[in-house]
Amino acid sequence: MSLDTIDRRLLAVLQKRGRISNADLAEVVNLSASACHRRVQRLEADGYISGYVALLNAHKLGVPATVFVEITLATQADGVLEAFEKAVARIPDVLECHLTAGTADYIMKIVAENTEDFARIHRQYLTRLPGVAKMQSSFALRTVCKTTALPL
Repeated sequence: MSLDTIDRRLLAVLQKRGRISNADLAEVVNLSASACHRRVQRLEADGYISGYVALLNAHKLGVPATVFVEITLATQADGVLEAFEKAVARIPDVLECHLTAGTADYIMKIVAENTEDFARIHRQYLTRLPGVAKMQSSFALRTVCKTTALPL
């Protein structure tokens, strides 16, 4: 299915206002409520909308520190990659992990309370990851821009 202008407008609004009512969404994109509802259902069924979430405040929840960890593996054998990825998926503090092309094999985004908490995460989880040859951590000093909205 290809997206038309109305679909893109629906997605743009939903990305920023996920809790908007169908009636309000229909008004914003200039559709009837029933047509709007059908389109959103189709966008969900076709996988353009993969879910709805509440974005939480890391500072209020006591995990204001963001750490980016670059991991280089000893080898890129399939078994090592699979074992590493399964282990990373079980670390509760990891928000994102990406297999990359470049100087590191993976980049992870981790949240922590502070440097001491990151030291705990490092000892408890990161040092036990399979196949790791090198690890480099960088603390974010300030978030310059942040969005979950994809360009449409």
